[in-house]
Amino acid sequence: MQARILEDSKLRTTTSLADVRAAFAANQRVWIDLERRSPDTETLLRDVAKLHPLTIEDVWAQRSRPKIDDFDDYLYVIVHGIGAAHHDKLQTVEVDVVIGPNWLITYDPAGLVSDDVGTELDHSARIMAKGIAWLAHAVLDRLVDLYMPVIDQLDAEIEQLEDDVLDKAGTPRGRSVLAKILSFKRRLQELRRMGIHQREILLRLSRGELDEIPPEALPFYRDVYDHFLRVSDISEGYRDLVTSALDAYLSVQSNRMNEIMKALTLMSTVMLPLTFIVGLYGMNFKHMPELDWHYGYPAVIAVMIGVVTGILLWFRHRGWIGNRE
Repeated sequence: MQARILEDSKLRTTTSLADVRAAFAANQRVWIDLERRSPDTETLLRDVAKLHPLTIEDVWAQRSRPKIDDFDDYLYVIVHGIGAAHHDKLQTVEVDVVIGPNWLITYDPAGLVSDDVGTELDHSARIMAKGIAWLAHAVLDRLVDLYMPVIDQLDAEIEQLEDDVLDKAGTPRGRSVLAKILSFKRRLQELRRMGIHQREILLRLSRGELDEIPPEALPFYRDVYDHFLRVSDISEGYRDLVTSALDAYLSVQSNRMNEIMKALTLMSTVMLPLTFIVGLYGMNFKHMPELDWHYGYPAVIAVMIGVVTGILLWFRHRGWIGNRE
């Protein structure tokens, strides 16, 4: 664990459990960022911070849903951030935040936000001097800000996906496009499921119903909620775009299949009278006048060419082939 203790407007960093215990006893402001489970961290959570056993269990467990628990002496919040959006899934990261009267405990195993906030505090302890609620706000605000680069990445992927639908649907390359669309739907569905719960948690934090969040800090928490609400609205719009892309894929594929069937049908229609003529003169009858005619073969060929030409002209007249303005 790494603890930052505010002493006379100056920040002191330590990893000693004894220093943390002394800071708690002196009612100093402390931010503890947990790194891994160990006997010292267990003692800290159980005996120093006096967290509920269920809270300690949740801190070390991986939860798929955000949650918020309001205890008498502290507020426990589980939120999720996004590390990246790969082609097959979202890289979601759980961040545990415990807000006490003068202390904050976070567990960010991936260092998604704690490293940045810690670096900012090392340069200036202004946020921590304002209060623990402002420090918790900085963690949540940074977490929500990390959604926007991923949203921008998804936006670029959707544009490319729409181009691929028009270019590849109905072709041998179309199968990969369909796989991308379905993978995209799964990622957005995962983002939606997580966003619904997290949006409610951020809304509760911004309402002023929790004692750990003072009234003067509420506008900052409402700002975090507004940012995340914008992320949720954009992701909902992306779900509609991906659904439209799937519909467009099926439509383009159907149209190209219809074009293929149309071409095959026209070819069959052209060949049908030629097959009839060839079949007629291929019959083994002895008395067929045209068989002994010197110009019989060229005449039949000419008739066949005439039939084909007539059919093609009729197709063009009907607008089934060619471009009729």
